[in-house]
Amino acid sequence: MEDQLNLFPKSNQSYKISQIIKRDGKQVIFQPEKITNAIYQAAVNAGGRDRKQAEALTQQVLLLMQKLYPAESTPSVEEIQDLIEKVLIESGHARTAKAFIIYRAERARIREKKDSIIEVQDNIPYKLIWKIYSWNVDHNCDTVEKLNRQIHDGHWKKLVEESERHYHQEIKKVAQTIAKRKDDLRLMIVAGPSSSGKTTTTMKIGEELKEAGVSFVLLGLDNYFKNADTHPVDEFGDRDFESPNALDLDLINEHLSALLKGKTIKMPYYDFKSGVRIENVTEFKLKKGEMILIDSLHGLYSEMTKAVAPEQKFKFYIEAICQIKDTNGEFVRWTDLRILRRMVRDSWHRGYEPEKTVGHWHYVRRGEKKFIVPFIHTVDYVFNGSLAYELPVHKNFMEHLFPKILKTYENNPKRLDAFMRAQRISHLLKSLESFPDSEKIPRNSCLREFIGGSVYQY
Repeated sequence: MEDQLNLFPKSNQSYKISQIIKRDGKQVIFQPEKITNAIYQAAVNAGGRDRKQAEALTQQVLLLMQKLYPAESTPSVEEIQDLIEKVLIESGHARTAKAFIIYRAERARIREKKDSIIEVQDNIPYKLIWKIYSWNVDHNCDTVEKLNRQIHDGHWKKLVEESERHYHQEIKKVAQTIAKRKDDLRLMIVAGPSSSGKTTTTMKIGEELKEAGVSFVLLGLDNYFKNADTHPVDEFGDRDFESPNALDLDLINEHLSALLKGKTIKMPYYDFKSGVRIENVTEFKLKKGEMILIDSLHGLYSEMTKAVAPEQKFKFYIEAICQIKDTNGEFVRWTDLRILRRMVRDSWHRGYEPEKTVGHWHYVRRGEKKFIVPFIHTVDYVFNGSLAYELPVHKNFMEHLFPKILKTYENNPKRLDAFMRAQRISHLLKSLESFPDSEKIPRNSCLREFIGGSVYQY
């Protein structure tokens, strides 16, 4: 339960223990509510669903800690887990204790396996991750504390300008790389996980390619979604759109093949609000020397573009690589930045309630891990789609919605993942200063894809 013990910040004024030691030796802020989540998860695994009981058992663990540890001590995660087991057993919750013990054993087995291999987070090159972090350090925005200071001291306008300039410089670099291969390439693929900034970045690369004399046709694969009613509904009334099979792969390949042969196609249009695809809407045909430019969540999936020869493709991958540390000294999760982006966009563009976006996110991550991450090593270029100043912007749009979202999921044991996700992001937003003036965000910013007001049409 190490991960569950170290996510949510909380004031510790009522407890003597203020820090704990993780297995890697790092000291982090002690967060009592992680004990509650750990106990509750074990209870759910054992068939229980009483969060109030988990909170009461947490108080017993805290009382025991008060007795065993002096104020200046720093217990380890393992020691706290031992106390959780002790309380569960002695209070008569044998099944929950067993579930907790089994979970600990399984996590230990996984750690032992990981110790024998070297891993790179989501297949993103370490060198790129370090480069992004170094840029943030150089611009005093590598921590939430420094971001807040920039806002408080009135330096945020300069940070916006520098972040936008850096993003557009990277756009030019990738466009120049593609332009050098223009005689061989017929298809450029912009791929990446949900809300990484694919659509805007694709448009901007297209603009740069035009300036470089490279002609192209932009083909939006979101219009190839199958009708919503063809996807099965889960027990929560939700549908999984995060698999490449949610798209009409046969029609995509039919159209790609036809375009490369000089034929005319009529592209469909997908209405996200109604969940219905309208056929034969937009007419497309490639001119001599033109390239096809597409952006797709699953553009790296081989079946998506199997009609095009490998040597004719340029694969571009974008991820929102947020190298900023939170108030606990932990890096903000990239997926948390992306879910904030998607919550804003879904609410105004797709008629999707923000709490549903939070509840749906397990589909998003499952699809990413299965159909995106394994193929990142095949790409020609990896790009960072995050902007260093954007977390405070999301606070403005989303923070006021989280009390309702937390209430929606807090007492539903089957949606514990959504509750923990919402709780973690809520704490992050609370730690941030509000962004002073969103009108100062450039109209051509990638961030406008999510918050609205863009010069681009989506």
